[in-house]
Amino acid sequence: MLELLKCDCTEDEKQQLVVLEHEIARHLPLNGQIRRLFHGRGGCFHGLKDVVIDIYPPVVIIYLYAERSDCWIETVIQLLLSQLSDTIEGIIVQRRERSNGSNQVVWGEVSNRHEAAEEGLKYQLCFDHSQNIGFFPDMAIGRNLVRQRSQGKRVLNLFAYTCSFSVAALAGGAEHVVNLDMNRSALDIGKHNHQINCLDLRSTSFLAMECFKSQSKLRKLGPYDLVICDPPASQGKSFNAQQHWPKLLKRVVEVVKPKGELLLCMNGPVRPAQSLDALIEEYLPYAEAVTKFSPNDHNNDFPDGDRYGETALRLIQL
Repeated sequence: MLELLKCDCTEDEKQQLVVLEHEIARHLPLNGQIRRLFHGRGGCFHGLKDVVIDIYPPVVIIYLYAERSDCWIETVIQLLLSQLSDTIEGIIVQRRERSNGSNQVVWGEVSNRHEAAEEGLKYQLCFDHSQNIGFFPDMAIGRNLVRQRSQGKRVLNLFAYTCSFSVAALAGGAEHVVNLDMNRSALDIGKHNHQINCLDLRSTSFLAMECFKSQSKLRKLGPYDLVICDPPASQGKSFNAQQHWPKLLKRVVEVVKPKGELLLCMNGPVRPAQSLDALIEEYLPYAEAVTKFSPNDHNNDFPDGDRYGETALRLIQL
């Protein structure tokens, strides 16, 4: 039991801290790799659904989706230091429950730019005031899958953001990758991600365009052996998961080769994970399932006790 539990937290909060201590000890990073230390969003831990903790050695980020007392946060910081004092140089708290959701350095020092490692590849992270730092740990399964299946293929990476799927595809021997995202700044980071991994930029394209306004351009650059669809739950008026998934599936089949593959990722609690299977059955009834993953499949780093979960990943062949 932590001596730190002598703080002024409530008894319920102290029990939460005991759980955190236990779970973090079970998920310590290996060889300086990115890892989720604690995943509360899946609802498996009483009173902790608002808490997520990631490590990007040597930086830890605590994501809070509900208000927490300063005492509780300070105790979590001390808990992390007790487990990771030789590994980390800085701790950030991101208050997702607040409108600005900015990153606050609460211990140590953190530079605005940082390179993190996953499976031998590097990714640039941005610890400025934006909520998204440029990388999503829960898609490690998807990146590994793309890396395994990209040899000699032409790949289309829709909603590419900072192009981590593209980096994985080219590392796996892809012939060419087209990255499309409406966020030009994110694509600039994506280009840098290719450079720091010594990947040939002549093997990739970066299109700063909206998905549904790019069909003509994508047809000219295609067709593709593998198309990756990992859209956000919402992207302004350009994409909304509740409304636009059917349209997305209809557009994608127009640019993929016969017997080509689609990697479909549905994120966030906007639709239940099972509805991705329902969408495939309705709009791509001829598709053959290759493999499927849910959060619980990821080495238990993303335990999910909810009925549906927040992330679903399906690989299908047309």
